[in-house]
Amino acid sequence: MNSDSDLQIAGDILEVTHLLQTPREHPATVAEFVGLARSIAADRSQWEHLVRYDATSRWYHRLRTGPGYEVWLLSWVPGQGSGLHDHGRSSGVLTVLDGTLTERTERGTRALRAGAQRVFAPGYVHEVVNDALEPAVSLHVYHPGLTEMPMHTAPHCEARALPGAVTA
Repeated sequence: MNSDSDLQIAGDILEVTHLLQTPREHPATVAEFVGLARSIAADRSQWEHLVRYDATSRWYHRLRTGPGYEVWLLSWVPGQGSGLHDHGRSSGVLTVLDGTLTERTERGTRALRAGAQRVFAPGYVHEVVNDALEPAVSLHVYHPGLTEMPMHTAPHCEARALPGAVTA
């Protein structure tokens, strides 16, 4: 008899696409928000024509709203970053649409390439930066809609401000 749980066998739940539900018009669960992000990511016609790149600050555009949630599209030119922050009382799903972003937390650093997703709960502290040489685009779903983004100082985690990084 194997003592491993299904989650240990499956690994990252976001990598097991057959376990994710088809998104409803207005999602209400984490799995449904992940599904919404994946469906928008897969349909470039919903977002690609809207993307703009701004050398002075991160560009962002609210793509969609629904009962208690928002979907944002962001672009990142090389060197731009979010600064170390959390999302107040909002949970979220971050999906990289194009390029590569770096996420830094107290647990370490990870590269997020196109297709990668991160799910986070209220109070999750991280910094997202475009450390690559090419622009990146990301999709962010917040539930409830984002009303605050408290900034943090570097001692809370290993994230450090990058020379020339633009925060917004």
